Amino acid sequence: MVATFCLRLAAGLMLMLPILPSAQIPPRFFRVQFLTALGLLAVTALFVSEVANSTFWMLFAVAVLGCLIGSIAWHLDGAPGGSWMLGLTPLAVTACMVSGGLVQRGDADWPLFIADDVFSALVLGSATTAMLMGHSYLISPAMSITPLMRLFGALAGSVMLRIGLACFGLWWWTSSTSPSSLGTDVMFWLPARWLLGFIASLVLGWMAWETARIRATQSATGILYVVVIVCFLGELTSMLLLERTGFVL
Repeated sequence: MVATFCLRLAAGLMLMLPILPSAQIPPRFFRVQFLTALGLLAVTALFVSEVANSTFWMLFAVAVLGCLIGSIAWHLDGAPGGSWMLGLTPLAVTACMVSGGLVQRGDADWPLFIADDVFSALVLGSATTAMLMGHSYLISPAMSITPLMRLFGALAGSVMLRIGLACFGLWWWTSSTSPSSLGTDVMFWLPARWLLGFIASLVLGWMAWETARIRATQSATGILYVVVIVCFLGELTSMLLLERTGFVL
């Protein structure tokens, strides 16, 4: 579970980079994103060493190299090659995440599980990147509000995609499972997953968006801290439910 979560978060952080206007954001923001993803990949390696295959390690090496080069490029004046890394590294890290998911869960129902990985990565990445972007306004208060508003849009879209997948999983689960076979732990975690991961994240995200519209970026960042927490809890609960039921909920 730790490896899956780290891969999803690393991929999500990288997938947010192409939608951001790099000319309006300080280079250190991109450097931090690459270094954070690199650290998450390092943690992943500790937990998948016994089950990973050669395909995963090849993609893992490419993803690590992309994050390393990206962090160096955005540390140099003019960020030579930095724009290329904003487009290529997300692809490498996402491929590594998909491969890692297949290694840990097998090939059964792989389209659904790949969608689970990608949509979860988008939720985690958009929430975390928005929170980190909010911190950039503490250092550069005159920076354009456009990058943060784009991330709010990405967060809303990601949560809606996640809700759609969860609704499909819930329908599939309830149509193929007898109510008498459901454990009390499942019935406890399922409402918590929907309340925290979906309802709370949307409501709090809307509050942060309204706050950012009036350029109260410090307040918006404070709300985004809570958004990150509920998104993390929601996705972790989803992983527990998947392990318990075999369905994406």
